[in-house]
Amino acid sequence: MIFYLLDLIGVAVFAVSGVLVAAHSGMDVLGGFALAALTAIGGGTLRDVLLNRHPIFWIRDARYLWVILAAAGLTMIYIAFLPAPGHSLLIADALGLALFAISGAQIAESAGHSFLIVVLMGTMTGTAGGVLRDVMSARVPMIFQQDLYATAAIAGIAVYVILQKLGVPRTFAVSAGVVVILGMRLLAVVWGAHLPRLHAMA
Repeated sequence: MIFYLLDLIGVAVFAVSGVLVAAHSGMDVLGGFALAALTAIGGGTLRDVLLNRHPIFWIRDARYLWVILAAAGLTMIYIAFLPAPGHSLLIADALGLALFAISGAQIAESAGHSFLIVVLMGTMTGTAGGVLRDVMSARVPMIFQQDLYATAAIAGIAVYVILQKLGVPRTFAVSAGVVVILGMRLLAVVWGAHLPRLHAMA
C-alpha cells in the first residue's frame, strides 16, 4: 500500500508540473489537463507497452486518472489566484522523477529482468512523461539539457537495486533511491551541477 501511495503521489506531482508548463506556454484549460495527463502517465505507459504489461496501469486502475484530474484542477485554481512558488516546476518535476523512476524499476525487477533492463525501464518511467510534456509545449526537454536529470535517475535506481541485492529492507532501499535522485536534481537546480560537455576536435 505504501508503494502504491507513492506511485499516486508521483502521478499527482507530475500532473502539477504539466499544468505549470501549460500555463507558462499559454495553453487553455483543456490543454492543461491534456499536458498534465501526458506528463503523469506517459512514461509508465511506454514502460508497460515495452514490458508487455496489459492492461496498462491506468486502464487497470482508474484511480490514476482521478488523481490526475484532481491534482491538475487544484493547481489550475491555485495559479489563477496566486503565483506559483519559485522553482515549483523544477521541484515538482524532481519529486515526480524520483518516485516514478524507483516505481518503474520495481516493476521491471518484479518481472525478473536484468540489472540493465531494470535501470533502463526505471529511467524511462521517470523521464519519458517529462520529455513528452516539453516536446508538446515546444520546450527543450530537461533530459537533453546539461544539468543532471536522467543521470540522477540512473544513480538512484542503481543505489536501490544494489541495496536490494545486499538484502537491505525494501522500504529503506526505496527511500535511499528516492533521496539520491532528489538530491542530485536539487544539486543541479541550486548549484548548477552538471555533466561535462562534449568537445569535438576541430
